[in-house]
Amino acid sequence: MKNYLLLALFLGLSGAPVAAQQVVTLSLSEAVDYALENNPNTKNARLELLISKATIKETTARGLPQINGAYNLDYNPKIPVIFLPNQPPFGDPSNPSDVIPARFGVSYSSGLGVTVSQMVFDGSFFVGLRAAKTLLELTNKDLKKAEIDVVENVKKAYFGVLVNQQRIRLAGANLSRIDTLLKETTALYEAGFVEKIDVSRVQVQRNNTYTQIQRGQAALDISKQILKLQMGIPVEYEVELSESLQELTTKEELLQLVGVEGADRIEIDQVASQITLVGLDLKNNLSQYMPKINFVGNMRRSGAGNELDRVFNKSNWFGSSLVGVSMSVPIFDGFSKAARIQKNRVQLTQLENQRSFLKESFKSELYAAKANLRNDLNILEVQEANLQLATEVYQIARIKYKEGIGSNLEVVNADAALIEAEINYLGALYDGLISKINLEKALGVLQPDLTN
Repeated sequence: MKNYLLLALFLGLSGAPVAAQQVVTLSLSEAVDYALENNPNTKNARLELLISKATIKETTARGLPQINGAYNLDYNPKIPVIFLPNQPPFGDPSNPSDVIPARFGVSYSSGLGVTVSQMVFDGSFFVGLRAAKTLLELTNKDLKKAEIDVVENVKKAYFGVLVNQQRIRLAGANLSRIDTLLKETTALYEAGFVEKIDVSRVQVQRNNTYTQIQRGQAALDISKQILKLQMGIPVEYEVELSESLQELTTKEELLQLVGVEGADRIEIDQVASQITLVGLDLKNNLSQYMPKINFVGNMRRSGAGNELDRVFNKSNWFGSSLVGVSMSVPIFDGFSKAARIQKNRVQLTQLENQRSFLKESFKSELYAAKANLRNDLNILEVQEANLQLATEVYQIARIKYKEGIGSNLEVVNADAALIEAEINYLGALYDGLISKINLEKALGVLQPDLTN
């Protein structure tokens, strides 16, 4: 990771309030690196990783001794009455009732105790520990998948900005070219060598070209906003790109990519981890049929008195302790465990079906991605040739017009054809780059580079 770049960006983005729009200049690799650190999806995936690590600690804690303390201070406004039979030899002959009310207890009581428990055997604990570790593995894979998605989206957004920038540059050059033609045609009209319709024809072409610039600028602004959103940069900052389409596009690289066999997709690994988790849940439900054994220990000191100050007199305090082993044996739960086990087995079948479908769909995706890239390369080659031809036709039409052997209409038509060829070439170039990214994803080689 380019830590220097990230630090510089962080300082720039977290400094004083923005008085004027600040500019951040980025190459494609720098944009990807920044997005991996700041995109909300990758940030949440890393937070989820911390949650999984905390889950492992939480699960492990179940197997450690559990110690709890307790203290109480009670006051009885009225001590409960216990009724005894009024019968000899302890009866009271003077009492006409057949029962004698007796109060057992004191007004104040207090206690202080410590309870210790230690799990001896619980089958679900060890299964849960393995499940927590598997969850951590799945979370790592989810983070990797989020990073791959960020790389894909940032690259596509970056290319979108470059294409719109190039479209504006070409439109600007076209406008300059048509302005020169308009100036020349107007001069010829004023000299009486051409008709008014010739000037109007060029003016219409000029207006259309100017409209293309306005549309291109709007598209560029939108594409920059999309790039900033994918990168996690606040929208009030301006982004400038330091690379061009030509620098990022080589036919040799694209052709070489078509011959790559590819690697395993992260989505398959994610499903494999989910299968493992459901399998562990199945083992956990099966373990619920086994008994659970725990060691328990208890120490307590209790005191009492009819007056509050007597409660804390050590002569009124007495100790007690308990040590033992408890075992709980499941007998009948209304078939709830059996239902959970059945559900786990169905879930395993679903996930196996999903894995099989993903494998087949990825084969189809890879085939389509390679076919699309080959087709886009062919189209790019054709559009490149068309651009060269359109440029030559325009140059010839201009020469003929200047020498007086060609018409104004030929020049306008040649200029329109050149503009169309430029637009088609840019579209083919962009399509080739997008197909390259799609193929890299289908091959499983669209990985974030975190080693720099």
